[in-house]
Amino acid sequence: MTAPAGPLATKRFPWWVYILVLAIILLFALAPVGSVVVAGALAETHGCTLNEGNIHPCIIGGTDWGPTLYGMFVMGWFMLVTLPMGFFALLAWLAALIIHLFLYSRRARKEAP
Repeated sequence: MTAPAGPLATKRFPWWVYILVLAIILLFALAPVGSVVVAGALAETHGCTLNEGNIHPCIIGGTDWGPTLYGMFVMGWFMLVTLPMGFFALLAWLAALIIHLFLYSRRARKEAP
């Protein structure tokens, strides 16, 4: 039995690149959501008031974390930008993946004996 010839015979499809790009897109798009969830969970755990109207004191470990939690909570508004951008980046990622898979499989079929 002989080994197949051609450049695709030993070269596998680069899934790791697509997975890495997908992770970057998701992290970018969901970062503001994560900020809101973390701020809300910290405030709730320590019995603090958290809203977008005012900075409320929140003592955690003897330090006032109110301004930091407020900033993290208000940064959730960035999701109005990052979620649509992430959606369109995800569509572009999916289109690139489908086209690349199609061209890769087509080339592999041409080189098959």
